[in-house]
Amino acid sequence: MTTAVSDGARRVRAGRATAAGRAAPAGAFARYRKRLYVPFVAPALLLYTAFLLAPVAATVWISLHTWAGAGPMEWAGVSNYERMFQDPVFRQSFSNTLLLLLGGGAVTFALSFGLTMLLRDMKGRSAARSVIFFPNIVPPLVVSILWGFLFQADGLVNAALRAIGIAHPPAWLAEENQFKVILLGIVWMSTGYYTTIIMAAVDRIPPYLYEDCALAGANAWQRFRHVTLPLSWDVIGICAVLWTINAMKTFEFIIAMAGSSSALPATSTWTASLYAYASAFMPSGVPQYGIASASAVVTLVMVAVLVVLIRRVMRRDALEF
Repeated sequence: MTTAVSDGARRVRAGRATAAGRAAPAGAFARYRKRLYVPFVAPALLLYTAFLLAPVAATVWISLHTWAGAGPMEWAGVSNYERMFQDPVFRQSFSNTLLLLLGGGAVTFALSFGLTMLLRDMKGRSAARSVIFFPNIVPPLVVSILWGFLFQADGLVNAALRAIGIAHPPAWLAEENQFKVILLGIVWMSTGYYTTIIMAAVDRIPPYLYEDCALAGANAWQRFRHVTLPLSWDVIGICAVLWTINAMKTFEFIIAMAGSSSALPATSTWTASLYAYASAFMPSGVPQYGIASASAVVTLVMVAVLVVLIRRVMRRDALEF
């Protein structure tokens, strides 16, 4: 019996030694991997700090000063923010930004969902996808200039309206209508982009789910509500984040379409990004880099807050199919 106990004890010790021997290489590999973490991450972290974090910190610092872009800075504290929020031009620009973000986003995603459901079972959908994505291949500056030509007094849009009997079409490029035309152009240019992304997500959904819906007598809205939307929800959340970022920094489309080589667009068409540009690079007058930086900081904070809110609101458990 004593011999049996001794043999059992030896086997236990041998098992522990074997387990320790197996754990030692794993522990050594983990320590080695941790040592490699810093050399691999450090270059990217340095570039990220130099080209993103440092400029952001500099922008915040400038926003607290009065500065014309040259010479000494004068401490202003939060007075730049106060002046900016009291400026009716900034309030108009901020309202335009929100209108583009919310109104333009609602129309863009409604059209994207509609096109996705329309093209899902259509023959030649790959060719159709390429056609609707085409505006994103062309630079926005070219699209905005073309958009301006289409809506000018003797442009193609008014010619088509006159052809169907409208003798006096609207003055599309008048100041009171310019931002509506710009908003329409941005929606037109963006719809194909988000439709392509959402269609790629819908292509992952197994066809038998739609077949089951058809057998159950579900209509198009029910199929969209109970199959398409839940199974592509994560991609829709990413699209919402992308739209938020792009809408908040809209700039070139407006300045190329409504501006000129010697003047900025009318202030009724400005967004927060264009307000920051105009404050720093006014064609006449003293540049106000402090207010321009304050506008950029407000835009950055708003983007960060909206992205966090969107991710929280649209967060769901992953669905497997």
